[in-house]
Amino acid sequence: MLESILHRIAAGDKTAVQDCLKKYGGLVWALARRMLSNQDDAEDAVQEIFIDVWRNAARYDEAQSSETTFVAMIARRRLIDRLRKSGRRPNINSLEDLVQEPSKRGDLEMQVSMEAKEAAKEMENLRPEQRQVLQLSIFQGLSHQEIANLTQMPIGTVKTHARRGLLQIREALIGNSGGTNEIKEVSA
Repeated sequence: MLESILHRIAAGDKTAVQDCLKKYGGLVWALARRMLSNQDDAEDAVQEIFIDVWRNAARYDEAQSSETTFVAMIARRRLIDRLRKSGRRPNINSLEDLVQEPSKRGDLEMQVSMEAKEAAKEMENLRPEQRQVLQLSIFQGLSHQEIANLTQMPIGTVKTHARRGLLQIREALIGNSGGTNEIKEVSA
């Protein structure tokens, strides 16, 4: 079995950096362009994201998530952080916008898109308050405190709804794939 790109980066393999850019550049760029309205901001964000990916490469564990998921989660978090710092919200109006499939998408991006569609479908099975909290968090980029203020829910309740909703989606996705791998949250 070939060693993952992230493991190679963590081991200091200089060629792995180029492989990482080639393999995940399109995915990271698409996320940045979707969430940031300014092309210059998107270019800066992509550079910051890849630096963060390289810094966190040693934390990647293939038993917990796919390499694509690891990179996408770092990208998403960094983009939301960037939007929060500038006081803006992600440029995503709905769940359908996030999972829409462009006509020229690579296999890995297609897989991520399909996984996002499955997760979106599973969100419909959540309790309304869980779904609301997750939508505000994921699609609007709101923090738990901002969600609590907006919905008038106690912060602990918001965190509980988010956690239970994510666990329910995770369990459903694992059940649908027939796999036993747990999806790991990347806290980079």
